[in-house]
Amino acid sequence: MKIAIIGAGNMGGATARGLAQSLHVSAKDIFVSNPSKGKLDAIKADFLEINVTQDNKECVKDADMVILAVKPWKVEDVAREITTHLKNRNVIVGSMAAGISTEKIENMFDQHPIYIIIPNTAIAVRQSMTFIARKNTTPEMDNEILTIFKELGEAMIIEERLMGAGMALASCGIAYAMRYIRAATEGGVELGMYARDAQHIVEQTLLGAVELLRANQSHPETEIDRVTTPGGITIRGLNAMEENGFTNSVIKGLKASK
Repeated sequence: MKIAIIGAGNMGGATARGLAQSLHVSAKDIFVSNPSKGKLDAIKADFLEINVTQDNKECVKDADMVILAVKPWKVEDVAREITTHLKNRNVIVGSMAAGISTEKIENMFDQHPIYIIIPNTAIAVRQSMTFIARKNTTPEMDNEILTIFKELGEAMIIEERLMGAGMALASCGIAYAMRYIRAATEGGVELGMYARDAQHIVEQTLLGAVELLRANQSHPETEIDRVTTPGGITIRGLNAMEENGFTNSVIKGLKASK
């Protein structure tokens, strides 16, 4: 599959780099366009075989799939520019622009198979949680898209109405996880640790927590019970966090993000 990515910003650039390291897509079959040359040069420096151009029409001319990795307000302009170059070809159109529905993309691109693809910034290290909504697609196409994006982390096809919830949990969720890491690191410093050591400890602790849940296929509360002894320090810490609104703050933050 030849994949054209319009836009070499944070998401477009990260997607191109991630795909170039995957087994399913060859770097020589990735084409990236961007108005400014600097970001293209940076991609080329990392992966020499990726094809780069400042011409969107050139970028999509042989593509089997086109990914729009541009700001939402630029999608329509890009669509007008490249639509005629996709006619009479069953090109898959994917959009990473938040807030643009499959219906709007379909109106811009006639009856092409449409995907809304929302990764998070961890796609740069192939650990994204990517949500995909679809229209006019086939099961074979769906399997292909899932295969591609599962090489960049995890991916799931969801109903379009759930995209906002998915973004709150995973896209915004990256920032929320980072804020916890920062807060825990600051707490570690107050307890006497050097900041670098405290952050390293928190990072490894979170990795361990995730691996426990996955390995045991367990509920978080089950793992919490394993480390909370009667009258112990863990339950005192958990209760102090809850008294200050820990769970309620997380839920309110997620609902505010949707």
